[in-house]
Amino acid sequence: MIRRTLEQIGGMCKAEWNPAASAVAITGAGTDSRKITAGQLFVPLVGDKFDGHDYVAQALKDGAAAALWQRGHAIPPELADAPLLLVDDTLAALQALASVYRTELAGLRVVGITGSNGKTTTKDMVAAVLGTSLRVHKTAGNLNNHIGLPLMVLELDEQTEVAVLEMGMSGFGEIELLTQIAKPDVAIITNIGDAHMLQLGSREGIAKAKLEIVSGLQPGGLLLYNGDEPLLVAGLGTTALPAGARLEAFGLMDGNRWTAANMNIDAVSAAFELKDGGARAQVNGAVTEAAETAEAAIYAIPVPGKHNVSNALAAIAIGHHFGISGERIRQGLSSLQLTGMRIQPVKAFNGAMILNDAYNANPTAVRAAIDLLESVSGFRKKWIVLGDMLELGPDEEQLHYDTGAFITPAKADAVLTCGQLSRHTSHGVKSSFGAAADAADIIHFEEKEKLAEWLKQQLQPADIVLVKGSRGMRMEQIVQALEVG
Repeated sequence: MIRRTLEQIGGMCKAEWNPAASAVAITGAGTDSRKITAGQLFVPLVGDKFDGHDYVAQALKDGAAAALWQRGHAIPPELADAPLLLVDDTLAALQALASVYRTELAGLRVVGITGSNGKTTTKDMVAAVLGTSLRVHKTAGNLNNHIGLPLMVLELDEQTEVAVLEMGMSGFGEIELLTQIAKPDVAIITNIGDAHMLQLGSREGIAKAKLEIVSGLQPGGLLLYNGDEPLLVAGLGTTALPAGARLEAFGLMDGNRWTAANMNIDAVSAAFELKDGGARAQVNGAVTEAAETAEAAIYAIPVPGKHNVSNALAAIAIGHHFGISGERIRQGLSSLQLTGMRIQPVKAFNGAMILNDAYNANPTAVRAAIDLLESVSGFRKKWIVLGDMLELGPDEEQLHYDTGAFITPAKADAVLTCGQLSRHTSHGVKSSFGAAADAADIIHFEEKEKLAEWLKQQLQPADIVLVKGSRGMRMEQIVQALEVG
């Protein structure tokens, strides 16, 4: 993590300070006074309902070496001689500090990852592949926003060779801010879905927002994008690329630089052959690289779904870009440890299988999970449990209905929904099932507790249950209830 004197930190974020404190040694930074550790720089953020300046004195007592202080806030008498760095805006200063520190890490290479779905899984896969040969640091949990990403950059050691940083957003301009801080040498766009439709208006708007990652891509850098997504291909045609930038496409359709063949997917894993895409494509003046001719190689990942095969293709491409051997790439993917609640297999109280995919949801991600459930076999009954998908904008009711209508009797035997919007999902399922709806368990519940209680009475050991919903729905509570007998 960052190790600098107060004077150096002050210069990096254009602060003012008491010269008597210039030699104070600072190690790391944090924004939560409850988690501050000895030697850290405390960054007091200001929100609508909180003001971190109220906790500066306590943070210093608990071991913080120094703190930022936003001009306009009166400094209390007890902090008159404290090691404070005066700045116009503490959040902007945190971001500036991270940006300068990234520049000072001359030997560091950064992989930046964005997309509507699959960011965290792809991050985990890329880190697993690169970690077989290089010193890698990846985004912890979901610290991928305008606060979390700067903190992750400041956690990097001078010896870190590659940082794998996830970049999330909810509106225009946010990815541009993050990519300007991280300055990626390689950028990945996993896909374009329906998340944040409320803020961005359309899938075209989402594509435009994700392509902001290009603005921070370093000259000569690599942009790896999902070639199965026409909105990305179209968007690249009007996006200014850095000098010498290279483009490579990955995906499951023919013509991509990195693609797969002979996929074998079950409920907990997937295997596939890396296929020679062979095609070149001209996009905005840059030529995508043709695949090298090579014998087919089998890759296995301990997570199911075609969409995760696509994510793995991105990780394989990154591995090759960094010179990792095929053997080590396969080793990294096979030993992959995913962040929780992403198609996480969980055993129910009676031995039934639960696929916990409760971290988040939007129509694209839900359809991918439903397709996964359809592809697995060997179970007595397939259950789908869905909660509301949030932030979908004015068409949210229709999008829920359409998601339900996507579920056919071939994809699931029963569908349980919970939440105000998911009532429309249930109506869509019934329309899709038609006459078969009367014989199927298609039930809407107002409360998660009642849904879990009812399902526990019906669930058999040979069943499989997919659980998915937006983060705000906390659908993992249903998973937890099903784990307990």
